[in-house]
Amino acid sequence: MKKLDLTKEYKNYYTAKTKPELAEIGSANYLSIKGKGDPSDKLFTENIEALYSVAYTIKFSFKVLDKDFVVSKLEGLWWFDEKEYKDITIATAPKLIPRSEWEYRLLIRLPDFVGEKDISTAMQKVTFKKGIEKAKAVEFYTMNEGKVVQILHVGPFDKEPESLQKISEFITSLGLKRNGLHHEIYLSDFRKTEPLKLKTILREPVK
Repeated sequence: MKKLDLTKEYKNYYTAKTKPELAEIGSANYLSIKGKGDPSDKLFTENIEALYSVAYTIKFSFKVLDKDFVVSKLEGLWWFDEKEYKDITIATAPKLIPRSEWEYRLLIRLPDFVGEKDISTAMQKVTFKKGIEKAKAVEFYTMNEGKVVQILHVGPFDKEPESLQKISEFITSLGLKRNGLHHEIYLSDFRKTEPLKLKTILREPVK
């Protein structure tokens, strides 16, 4: 039985260069959970735990149907109140806006054969059998980013503004404008990888 690996099936989605580039990203389905606050807070960790618990429950339910797949990389959409924090660029936002003010949507991409009903069933199993109440907040989410500017950021998260500045300059040079939420794909497991070796795709939808 061949195991589906979305990182290999959709190489363009999980690949970026260390210089800004334009890319076209199609529609995809995800497991999702929303939150707000500092990524170092307990809530963020609990949200990740809930998301992965549901993801693996779905994986094992399909494995018995000979539709096994690799649970995909963790991703995140990040945003803040742009009315309250005016005239702040994508490059300066990480430094100027308190981490407690950032909202996020954590994501794990799903195979096309996984539907909303499958997520609902898995969510109930995780909630009642494993006692993870946060699983109730996990939901099905579809995203179609379209045209984006992206870059592969190598190194600590606190150095991301350097890569974001490159993205910002690239967007300006092409006469484009931001058109969506800041998107990060964590190619490395940041719980186990030393900061200097972290690899993160940074993506900005544009028009």
